[in-house]
Amino acid sequence: MPIKLTEMKCVPCEGGVSPFDKKKVDQYIKQLPKGWKAVDGKKIQKEFKFKSFPETIAFVNKVALIAQEEGHHPDMEVHYSRVSVEFSTHAIGGLSENDFIMAAKIDR
Repeated sequence: MPIKLTEMKCVPCEGGVSPFDKKKVDQYIKQLPKGWKAVDGKKIQKEFKFKSFPETIAFVNKVALIAQEEGHHPDMEVHYSRVSVEFSTHAIGGLSENDFIMAAKIDR
């Protein structure tokens, strides 16, 4: 039985490795909850919707804590009742396993 992404830890990436190719992106995106999409094969993103601004900010704060713990940070666009979350491994100019680990963890 393969290990779940939510049980994995991000590994620091300083570059020197290749970003995921389309086949690997497709393989990993299937392991994420519904709503995540790959964009240009270089990033993954999802929009989360909430009933109120306090709920929106509570979510942003939870994501920030997980990101600090894992050492892998998303780009987020915050609006009144929605947050767009985007992951990419900037050091390699594309996607790595860390992006999918973080997506799974924040979706949980």
